[in-house]
Amino acid sequence: MCDAAAVAAEQPHVRRVARAGVLALCDRLDRAPGSSLYAEGIIRFETAEERAEITPPFRFEHWERLDRIDTGPLRAHLAQPRLVGLLVVRLGGYGAGIYSDERLVSGKHGVRFVKNRNKKGGSSSNRFRRRRVEQARDAYDRACALAEDVFGATRLDEFVVAGDRAGIEQVIERSRLLQGLSQHALTLPVHVPEVRRALLEQLGRELWSSSVSQAAGGDQGSSAGVA
Repeated sequence: MCDAAAVAAEQPHVRRVARAGVLALCDRLDRAPGSSLYAEGIIRFETAEERAEITPPFRFEHWERLDRIDTGPLRAHLAQPRLVGLLVVRLGGYGAGIYSDERLVSGKHGVRFVKNRNKKGGSSSNRFRRRRVEQARDAYDRACALAEDVFGATRLDEFVVAGDRAGIEQVIERSRLLQGLSQHALTLPVHVPEVRRALLEQLGRELWSSSVSQAAGGDQGSSAGVA
């Protein structure tokens, strides 16, 4: 029988790490002998003591294998100036923001009440469903207009979406501008609570964060899958 505790111990914990934390990890690894692998948007640094796999934010196209630790390409990627557009959509709330170097430079948000699903049946349920559809449609229309207002006059380097996938698709399909931006859209892997100005400001840090897994050196339980 498989020991569940042993299996769990073999799997590195993947966590979101802010840009400053990733740079601090680079500072530490740079002083140790080891190897570096850049492939498929993932970086693997391995020393005798540990292995770190980093999935950086935004599109990262660098392919290289080295018999030494070289964090230079990762550092350059994290430091590159870029304007990032973020579209956030969830039930009853939406927002759009433009970010530079983790800072929200332009953003708007809105709230539109949408009823939760009704578990009752009969004609009242049908009326409830129609009302809910109307409310959701109005929310998506408003979110689309807000996003076009925020993004319309800016040339973005990256476009990122977050929140409810079905709602995001509903908003994007209403706008030719958003359809064009979404062709290379990235998804921010975070839970989106109630959309407010404070949330838009906080998400700037998340946009520049990386997914990081670490394991003891020589462990083969990596979750990133880079050969």
